Amino acid sequence: QVQLVESGGGLVQPGESLRLSCVASGIIFSRYAMVWYRQAPGKQRELVAAINSGGTTNYADSVKGRFTISRDNAKNTVYLQMNILKPEDTAVYYCNIKLGLFGAPLYSWGQGTQVTVSS
Repeated sequence: QVQLVESGGGLVQPGESLRLSCVASGIIFSRYAMVWYRQAPGKQRELVAAINSGGTTNYADSVKGRFTISRDNAKNTVYLQMNILKPEDTAVYYCNIKLGLFGAPLYSWGQGTQVTVSS
C-alpha cells in the first residue's frame, strides 16, 4: 500500500524560508515523478512543483525563482525548499506521485503539512 507522509511546515514571517519533506513507501520510488500541491482555504488544490525520474522539474509561475523541488531516491524522499515566502503561499501542502511531470496524481491525498506565512 502506498503511503506519503509530509512534514516540515510551520509558521514563518514573510521573506523567511521552509523546507518540506515527503517520505514515500509502498512504491518503487525512482520510477515515478514526485509532485507538490497546495490548497489554501476556500480554494482548489493547485500544482506547485514536480520532478520526474530523470530530474527534470516544473514549477507554477507563482513560485518560480523562489521554490526548488529535489529528490533523494536512496531515502524515498522528495523535498520542497521554499524561499522568500509570501502570505499568499499560506496553504496546506501535499505530495503525490505521477507517471510523468504533467500526469494526474495517482493516489489518495494524505494529511499534508500546514505552511502559514504571516507577520
